[in-house]
Amino acid sequence: MSLGIGLVGLGAIARAQHLPALDRVTGVHLAALASRNATLPGLPCYPDVDALLAAQPDVGAISLCTPPQGRFEQAMAVLRAGRHLMLEKPPGATLSEVETLRAEAAHRGLTLFATWHSRAAAGVDAARNWLTGQSLRKVMIDWREDVRKWHPGQDWIWQAGGLGVFDPGINALSILTAVLHDPVRIIRADLQVPKGRQTPIAAQLEMRAADVAIHADFDWRKTGEELWRIRFETADGSATLDQGGARFAIDGQVQPIAESAEYARLYERFRDLVARGESDADFTPLRLVADAFMNGRLHQVAPFDEAADG
Repeated sequence: MSLGIGLVGLGAIARAQHLPALDRVTGVHLAALASRNATLPGLPCYPDVDALLAAQPDVGAISLCTPPQGRFEQAMAVLRAGRHLMLEKPPGATLSEVETLRAEAAHRGLTLFATWHSRAAAGVDAARNWLTGQSLRKVMIDWREDVRKWHPGQDWIWQAGGLGVFDPGINALSILTAVLHDPVRIIRADLQVPKGRQTPIAAQLEMRAADVAIHADFDWRKTGEELWRIRFETADGSATLDQGGARFAIDGQVQPIAESAEYARLYERFRDLVARGESDADFTPLRLVADAFMNGRLHQVAPFDEAADG
């Protein structure tokens, strides 16, 4: 029997990734939509999640694709209505919120799936397998893109809880914490915050996992082609995850891996978790971001004007 899913939020990521994935994955189907400003032909559409939950008691699961600020109330409404819950990354605005959601889902016997789409990239499993048994010495992360291209008009990213450059940077941290076998901790963080904004446009992190030094450089000011790369240096050679995890190379030799289908893999996992009565709620990447904000040194930089030339 196919799992009916209500999609809440129909922004750029929902249109580009969630809708095609729901069409592709067997055993799930899009049953309803909640959005303040958008509708889909032939689908029951509601102005908010509360209206959807009240009108569609047979929709067994909800996928939240809304900004992290304000998502907690939506998520709690879903769980209190007895529906399974899938969260777009980041899973919430604070660690307290997501831990409360975890406890609520467990109390009600519901599936909670906090997704990290970059962990589902095609090269991530290959990188984890290759690192097993390796003597890792250093990790270098370069995660740079143009905010005007990837977040046009999305003012929420510059507000408290919006994460700023950590919105893409958390993707790198999600991969990092999935492939390393030791816990990662923040040693130092430098955050460049544009004048008049509340979240950083760039950040540099120094981290460690056991004795392994990890450096990360996140920047939203890059124009042209994006750079989403993690390089691992070991005693016996090096490997690189590139293109956000879609490409994996060992000592410069690109390895054969499957075509990336990140969101399809997420919905397949959600389907299977619901069927087994299990949850998958790892908040480690969000915890690292919270540590960076807590321990970070703030540096004010030039104001960001989205309308200005890049």
